[in-house]
Parts: sequence; structure tokens; C-alpha cells
Amino acid sequence: MNQLISSITDRANVLLVSNSPNEVRELLYVLDRHNLGTGLAGDIDEGVELAAGGTDLILLDAALAGTNIGATCMRLRNAGGRHSVPLLLMSATPSAEEQGRSVGAGASDYIKMPFNARDVAEKILMELALHKAEAPAVRPFATPATPPRPVHPQTLEVNYHSILAGSPDAVLLFDIDNKLLIDANHLAEDLFGMPLAELLQGGMEPLFPQHQGDGRASPQLLEEKIQDTLQGKIVVFRASCCHRDSHPIACEIRLMRLSVPGRQLVHARIIDLTERNLAEAMRSGQSALLEMVAKGAPLVPTLNQLLLLIEGQSRGVVCSIMLLDDDGVHMHSTAGPSLPPEYMALLEGVAIGPGVGSCGTAMFLREPVVVSDIMHDPLWAPYRELAAPFGLRACWSRPIFGQDGAVLGSFAMYYREVRQPDAREEELIDTATDLAGIAIGRMRHERELQRHRAHLEELVVERTAALTQAKEHSEQANRELAAALENLSITQEELVRRDKLAALGALVAGIAHELNTPIGNGLVVATTMAERTREIQASFLDGLRRSELGAYLTQASEADAIMLRNLQRAADLVSSFKQIAVDRASSQRRHFLLRQFVAELMLPLSTPLKAAGLSLTQDVPDGLAMDSYPGPLGQVLSNLLENCLRHAFEGRSGGTIAITARGSDDGQTITLSIADTGVGIAADDLVHVYDPFFTTKLGSGGSGLGLHVAHNIVTGVLGGHIDATSSTGDASGTSGTTFTLQLPAAAPQSPAP
Repeated sequence: MNQLISSITDRANVLLVSNSPNEVRELLYVLDRHNLGTGLAGDIDEGVELAAGGTDLILLDAALAGTNIGATCMRLRNAGGRHSVPLLLMSATPSAEEQGRSVGAGASDYIKMPFNARDVAEKILMELALHKAEAPAVRPFATPATPPRPVHPQTLEVNYHSILAGSPDAVLLFDIDNKLLIDANHLAEDLFGMPLAELLQGGMEPLFPQHQGDGRASPQLLEEKIQDTLQGKIVVFRASCCHRDSHPIACEIRLMRLSVPGRQLVHARIIDLTERNLAEAMRSGQSALLEMVAKGAPLVPTLNQLLLLIEGQSRGVVCSIMLLDDDGVHMHSTAGPSLPPEYMALLEGVAIGPGVGSCGTAMFLREPVVVSDIMHDPLWAPYRELAAPFGLRACWSRPIFGQDGAVLGSFAMYYREVRQPDAREEELIDTATDLAGIAIGRMRHERELQRHRAHLEELVVERTAALTQAKEHSEQANRELAAALENLSITQEELVRRDKLAALGALVAGIAHELNTPIGNGLVVATTMAERTREIQASFLDGLRRSELGAYLTQASEADAIMLRNLQRAADLVSSFKQIAVDRASSQRRHFLLRQFVAELMLPLSTPLKAAGLSLTQDVPDGLAMDSYPGPLGQVLSNLLENCLRHAFEGRSGGTIAITARGSDDGQTITLSIADTGVGIAADDLVHVYDPFFTTKLGSGGSGLGLHVAHNIVTGVLGGHIDATSSTGDASGTSGTTFTLQLPAAAPQSPAP
């Protein structure tokens, strides 16, 4: 139809007079695709100028015409010199009064806005096809600046039947007044299965069943739709039509009134929806089947649902599925909801082979078998008498394979007429065998799982007895372990107490040593000054010289300074020792300067370090502050230093221990390290240094808990991390151990107990 319309529109111009370009933009695009010449005028004056250049149809916006529609229509028609040019009126505010004025003005149709551009374009094409008009020789619309060139009138004559012949859909033309079908194309003949002469003998009603699928009477439905069409509407609806052999046809019908003076003609375009509906049914049916398989639905109902789906895709077909026995020889009638049960029973248990009908042969040969005539095909020679009473004349069968390539069964399509499969039916066979293979494979998999479950239950019973016996043994072992753990806990508490007493002894020894110096200095000065005082007293009785008194006063002043300095040092030491004692005895959180804290902590340890010939260096920057728990931190540092004294310098005289601290760039983390130049720790022992009770000095006073306690405090109370690196000097020549603490400057709020 498009090709024939194109030949018409090569000589046709359409003029749109509207000041709403957005409303008609899509229509202009559609008309351009039909090779129509188009012009757009924004007002009546501009429309008159464009119409003077020649036009074959005018589409006028009623809003521009105002109340005097008749005069406006006449003015536009007269501008082109043709009074019979078709004119369509469109309105954004339709009313019965305005529609009446448009009819009085000679408008061919009244279109309500907004509209479907394709529907209006089809109406324009029909108007051009059904009217004889004078066509201008010049195609372009004239502009005000360009006067129209001389034209030669040409007559636009169109054979409506030829137009229908080119349509991609079935098209009918009805005469409503006489209730006759007056024209149809060849696709309509194919759709309804009737030759044109037979079609033209009736109206619309013989082409429809008595009732639609919803129970509504077809004549009533048609009457309503035709009345809407005669009012100027383009009517689109779905309905069931009727083929000559009485089978229903699902259709979409589009009705449009043609404006022919003195006649009521309705143009009907009918689109066959059968293929679309079948495709939709197949998609939804496949989804439903796969859902049944996924949910583990029983096999037979699933296969019956599959066969009904396939039967709904092709008229006259009945289907069956045969399953091959586990012995690979005998087949079983499993599904055939539309086949007579008596026929299915006749095939039960038959052995497959090279001449066992379609299904037995397909499973035996592992390839499709197409029998177009059962009564004359040698494959059916032993069984044709079984099929004859049931009217079965053709049977196409295809084997169903599992994922491992084994034959599971066969799918068959039966017809009651001699015939070969077409391309679509072969696609249906492919789809059916694939879906059947999935369902049957799932069933066999479930059956195999059931066998495994039964065997598993036997194994569970055996293992339960063994586990019960093992449970009794494990309970006895647990009781023994609990007793050992209790003894171990008591031992651990005792060892911790011994370590605390040892640490207290070291603290007291350090305090005594540090206080001995200032107190001894003060005692010497006090003794000396007491002796000088007695001498002055004796000289005073005998007569005191001025020089002796001056010397005494000088000595007394020096003694006072020495006494005050040593007493102040002793007081500072006592204050530091008190703070250390308080920190060790509690987990109180406070702000402190790390440099001062480390210096005070090292005082009690200076004596044992000097006694061992070791030097201690401290590199802690001023101003490096912490908001943490000094008591637990002091315990960690003490444990690490005591570990150095006890293990690092065995067999060596002298050495160095260095304490270094650095803050991160963002001030959130402090790195504190204790490094020694001792013998180092063997690689095999290094991975166990934090294990409780691990020591290389077992029986020599070491409990193996010092580093374990230090690790727990760092990772728990202080919220940090501790690492150890060591070298024994085997390869590098240097040895020593470094413990590095990564600590947050602000410890966690709730320390672990």
C-alpha cells in the first residue's frame, strides 16, 4: 500500500494551518515519510498565501477560524482556485456545536486534538485517494516573496482497489447504508479463507462469531464501534474474527470513516494477532514450565503441561512423551493428555528397535524420525492397525537426550492427516525436546539423590554409634583436662605472685640505692657540722676570734646548701617513687609526658643495670604527651627491661639498652621501642615469645609470663600492637633484639580488666 500511496502523493500537497507547531510536529514527520509535500502556516493570511501556490488537502485548526468557520474555509479553498479541495478541521476544544459548523462549512472530517499522528496521516491518505482534485504542476508551496508559477490542472484519479492490494494488512471497505462489503484486498481473502466474490456477498457480521470470548454478542459490539466511527473517530479495538473453517482468529481492527459525499463508507484495517499471541503464550508457558521444574513439581503433570502448551501452538496436533526404561530397551507411555488412553496403553513396555514406529525407532537410532503417512510407512507396518482406529495418520518423533548424551525418551507429534512438518513445527519440536530433557533430567537427578539419601541414612546410623562411643571418651578426656587446667591456673597465679614479689624487690632495692646517696651526703655534712659546732662552742668559752667565727659561718652556709640540695633530691626521689607505686597499683588514666614518665620509671632499674655493666640510653622527645594508663605501660616497660637483664646479655660483659620514642605526623600514634645489643632470640623461639609459660630459663627463676603479660596489656588495656625482631648474629655479625610498641596517643576509654 505504501508504494501505491507514494505514487499518489508524488503529486499531492498538504497544507496545515495551525499556530501550535508542537501539536502537529509529529504529523509533519509522518507525512514526510509518505513523500507528501507539506506546508505549515501560523495564521489564516499565511495559509491563504501558501494555498495560492497549490494544495491538494487543507488541515485547519478551528481556533484560527473563530466562529466564522464557513467563511474561513471558503477563503482558503478559493485561494487555490479549487472549491472541491478536501478540508479537515481539527479542534483542541471539540464541541457538538463546532462540529455542526464544520459540517456546514463543507469540512470532510472533524478531528479532535490531541490525536495520533499515524491515524490522521492514514485518514489524509484515504481522503487523497478518494477525491478527484486538480493537482498543481509545481510541487513546492509558494511563499509571499515568490508568486506561484503557472500550473496546468491535472486530475488525481485513484483506484481504491489497487491501493488495498498494496496494504501489508487485510483491508475491507464497507458501505454502511447498504450493509455491504464493497471492496477487499487479497490479504483479507487469505485471512478469512474466502475468495473475493464470496467475501463481497456479505457485510461485517458474517466475518465474526456469534459471541466474543468475553460472552458479548458480536453484532452489538460491531454496531457500537461503527457508530463511533461515523462520528469521525478513528476506532481501534480487539476482537475475534471467524475463518471459513470456523476456527477463531484473534485480530486488532482499526475503523475509519471515509468522507465521500452522499455515502457512509468505513475503511477497516484488520491485523492478525495469531502469531503474536502464540509467541506470548509460548514465552509465558515456558516460564511456567521452568518454574514447575525449579520447584520440583511431579514429572507427569509437568510433561502434560508441556504437551498442552505445544498443542496450543499448532492446530490439529496431539503430542506424547515416551520414557526409556533404565534397561535402555523398553519404553513407557508417560504423557499424552490429548491422546486416547487406550492407544497409550498399547505402547506401554514395547521394546525399541529399528522398525518400532516413530518413537521406538527414534530412540533406537538416536535421531529424528518423520513419518508423514502411517498407513504406508514400513516403520509402522507392525503397528499401523493400532493407530488406524484412532485416526492417526502422521507421526514425527525426536529422541530426548540427557546432559550426558544418554537417551531419556522421545517426544512425538501426531496429526490426523498426512503431512510433513514445516519450519515452525520443527522449531516447536526443538523447544519441546529441550524442555522435556530439562524436566526428565531433573526427575532422574532427584531420584539419584533419593538413593543417596537412603544410603546416607544408613551411614548416619553407623556413624552415630561410633560418635556416641567417641563422645564418652571425649567427656572423660574433658574431665581430665579440666582438672589439669585447674592445677595450671593455680600454678599460674603462684608464678604471677612470685613475679610481682620479684619486681617489688627490685623496686625496693632501686629505691634504697637511689636514696642512699643524698641521705649519705646529708649525714656526712651534718656530722662534720656537728663537730665544727662543738669546736666553736669550746673556742667561745676561751674567747672566739673574729676570723674563726667567719670561717665557721662560711662552712655552715656551705653545709646548709649541701643539706638542702640532697634533701630536695631525696624528696624528689620519694615523690617519683610514690607516683610509680601509685601507677603500678592501679589502672588510673591520666595525661603525662612520656619523657618524664620513662625517666622516673628507669630510676629504680639503674642499680641492677650498673651492676650488670649495662648502659641505658633514652631518646624521647620533649613534649611527647599521652592520655593513657601509666601503670600498665610501666609494667610493660619493666617486663621488657627485666627480660633484657635476664636473657639478652648471658655470657657477655657489658652492652647497651636503648629506649626510643617517636610520634606520628598526625599525632595519633606513638612508636616506642626497646632495643638491646644482646645475644638475640633464635628464629624458632621468636614465634613463641608471647606464649604463656614459654621460657628458655626454665628452672632458673623465669616463669615465662613476662612477655605474655606485656602482650596482653599492650593489645588490651593500651589498645596498641607489639612486635619483636631479633638477630643472633649468625650471618650479619651483629645481634640483638628490638621490641616495638605501636600505641595510640589516646588509649581506649574502657581498658580491659
